[in-house]
Amino acid sequence: MSKDFALIISVITIFTLSAFTSNAFGHGLGGDQAPPLTFGDMEVTVRTDLTPSDITVGKIDDVNMKIRFFDTLTDTTLEKVTYRIEVWQKGELLARNLFYDLDGELNVKIKPKSGCTELDLWKCTIYGGSEHVSAPGALYVEGGGRPSITGPIFVQGGLYNIRVDIEGATSPRTILATLLSYDTFISIAQEQDFFIKTANAQEIPVVVKTYYDEVDNFKFDSSDNSIYFDMPFDWTPSYVDLVQVVHEEVRVPKNFAPYAEGKQFKGYVNGVEIDQRALLNDPYSFEDTNIIHFLITNKELKKINESITSSEDKNIMKLKLVPQSEVSKTSTEFYLVDPKKNFEKVPTIVNISWDGRYGATDNIPFEITFFDENRNLIRDVKYAYSLIDEKNKEIERNAGDDPNNPGITAIEGIDIPKIFVPSEGKFRIDILVYGTGLDYNPKYSGIGSAMLEIGPSLPKDSILPPGITPQTTIPEWIKNNAGWWANGDIDDSSFVQGIQFLIKEGIMKIPPTTQGIGSGANEIPSWIKNNAGWWANGDIDDSSFVQGLQWLIKEGIMKIKS
Repeated sequence: MSKDFALIISVITIFTLSAFTSNAFGHGLGGDQAPPLTFGDMEVTVRTDLTPSDITVGKIDDVNMKIRFFDTLTDTTLEKVTYRIEVWQKGELLARNLFYDLDGELNVKIKPKSGCTELDLWKCTIYGGSEHVSAPGALYVEGGGRPSITGPIFVQGGLYNIRVDIEGATSPRTILATLLSYDTFISIAQEQDFFIKTANAQEIPVVVKTYYDEVDNFKFDSSDNSIYFDMPFDWTPSYVDLVQVVHEEVRVPKNFAPYAEGKQFKGYVNGVEIDQRALLNDPYSFEDTNIIHFLITNKELKKINESITSSEDKNIMKLKLVPQSEVSKTSTEFYLVDPKKNFEKVPTIVNISWDGRYGATDNIPFEITFFDENRNLIRDVKYAYSLIDEKNKEIERNAGDDPNNPGITAIEGIDIPKIFVPSEGKFRIDILVYGTGLDYNPKYSGIGSAMLEIGPSLPKDSILPPGITPQTTIPEWIKNNAGWWANGDIDDSSFVQGIQFLIKEGIMKIPPTTQGIGSGANEIPSWIKNNAGWWANGDIDDSSFVQGLQWLIKEGIMKIKS
């Protein structure tokens, strides 16, 4: 049995790919599902889905809106349904009409049309279809066609409320004694173009793609290369309770050094630093552009709201993005398989990376990224993970907060959970993908695992006391020695002796480091040698390589004599 196959078998003891019905709901990028209501012996709800799912204003001619009415207990679609559909944005009614559908899955063609001059926007909306003979006033199209709505819908970015009333079900002549009313929310993107002017008068184009509302007051601060903008937002607690996520994208060319590939970022909302998980960097989607996502969840919004004291800030969201220094990352990659199909490979590749300065006793922010077979990000992934130590003891498992709707959602195909690692050593991480989207589409579902080697925790911000600037000077030719050592052409002892001599003679300068009292004969961890190889190849910078040398000194493996 191969090592990889043995790992996959062990994952099955942790996770299973079981069938389930989703009851998830909340504001969605291209779809949303409302909380269920009781109807007889059923728990029924509606799900709204748009195709295409990621809509940008001005880039689509028509959209298919599918509304499904179904029992969440059995995942059964109810038939012969009369729907009253309303479309709202920012408190304005854009459309309202009755529709009828035989199989309970209503498909409506929406054709955005701008230029409405009416005070009441709904007056510009027109409808296409024929009235159903058994459902007075309800539009219906024979032969699998679609009724249509043409009007000022999706002509502006932001959050749209699709309100659905079920007026009849199971028969076109059945009228419900009490209407079943649902609210679903769909985000439509809008791109806004800006420029930032650098200290040398260079103009850098920046695109802000907003899924919530139009942004304003765009600024660039050259002192820390930060980008700032704001947008309208209601911080009233009752409203915040309804908002599941606020999504904003900032797109910056990679050739602008402060936002180059490999950079890390901090994000702030109304002056409050947001969690690393709420700020995702996507260098994969475009060859020349970094996309930094603000994905501010309901939990994060509530935390921010508790810190807002000024009444002036109660109607605005102020977003700030600050680039940090480049970080050297350790990574591993593997593909998933389907245990139900003789462990056939599925089109899902998982990459796990982390900042090498994090180690034992840290809450390590592991960046978990999901790609398809063409190296495109897989959006809206529902997944779970488990971390196992060398003794097969489970350190941590996370399958989301709702046992009825399992999975952590990686909206953009990237997630950064923080996992506490108690000690140095080798660990196995198991990944289960349930599926994608509200309906848990199984195309990318599968299981897989990888081995992670975790070293010691190293300083994150500075390797010197506050106020002291680190000085690192390394002659370029030393990289050859590091490369030879990493390739096994020279042994550990020869490499350490060479570095000791160079530091002692002042040829190579590193920041002051407390000498450890070890014997000097300890085995050098593999992560140190990996660092040397990456440094020799130019994959990590001098500072990251020096941190490994300092660790050798502190542990007494490398002794520096005065």
